Amino acid sequence: MELHDVWFVLIAVLWTGYFFLEGFDFGIGVLTKLLARDRKERRVLINTIGPVWDGNEVWLLSAGGATFAAFPEWYATLFSGFYLPLLLILLSLIVRGVAFEYRAKRPEEKWQTNWEHAIFWTSLIPAVLWGVAFGNIVRGVKIDAHMEYTGNVLDLLNPYALLGGLVTLTLFTFHGAVFAGLKTTGEIRARARGVALKLGAVTAVVALAFLIWTQLDNGNGRSLVAMVVAAVALVGAIAMIAAGREGWSFALSGVAIAAAVAMLFLTLFPNVMPSSLNDAWSLTVTNASSSPYTLKIMTWCAGIATPVVLLYQGWTYWVFRKRIGTQHIADAH
Repeated sequence: MELHDVWFVLIAVLWTGYFFLEGFDFGIGVLTKLLARDRKERRVLINTIGPVWDGNEVWLLSAGGATFAAFPEWYATLFSGFYLPLLLILLSLIVRGVAFEYRAKRPEEKWQTNWEHAIFWTSLIPAVLWGVAFGNIVRGVKIDAHMEYTGNVLDLLNPYALLGGLVTLTLFTFHGAVFAGLKTTGEIRARARGVALKLGAVTAVVALAFLIWTQLDNGNGRSLVAMVVAAVALVGAIAMIAAGREGWSFALSGVAIAAAVAMLFLTLFPNVMPSSLNDAWSLTVTNASSSPYTLKIMTWCAGIATPVVLLYQGWTYWVFRKRIGTQHIADAH
């Protein structure tokens, strides 16, 4: 296996980690309006991700940085062609971080309510746009012989990509509802399980439609296996949450996300960004990659840094592993 193939796999792993971790905290952000009934319950939901949401975003930075260094042509074409949706995602993540930090800085109800609205919308918008972006990457976009995107924003709003956005929104929200059931106690835990069941049914329908469409258009034998794993894991997650086994449900919903991301990358390879104008103009792991020497240096750096990141992030989840409920929230909040 060549180093550019290795880095294609590593980037797929980074995106898998990002969607698995950031997926449930996007879901929690959306659920602050759908699940919580008052400000205290919203505070409980926010507290479930309070110690980890910023660490989860490290995976996005790593995926973006790895793409920039390992596949500069892919990075350049992607960020120029998808400039507006990626800018909206970036702005949402900035406002979202500010909202988490500033919500409790003042006691006025209007102040806190406005920041809660911000948390909801800046969780929902990226959850949709990531699906739209990856839907377009897999489907193929207008790339010319000079590796430049020649389409416009409206070209990105096609039915396949919009269905992808609906899939990521429902899947992340379901993942978040399962996480809420895993991390909370009392009435809010029971309600989270009920919401997860309803969301799971919707997610299963739209996700299966998207995966089948992907397989029929671009699939192969390996992607078919990943699709089956994703479908079985999602059904298993729904069954486990119905049985009150939140831990198993969360693990299986994570497997479903990982298998779905794996399927998308398996349908891409050896392309990294297909051209819908001419197959010969597609960006591949070969023509979009950096030099072998650059990839070699990156591999050594990743081998040293990655275990450290995994250890400290795993330690964070271990320290903040206990359940919380409204009884842990002071009335002043």
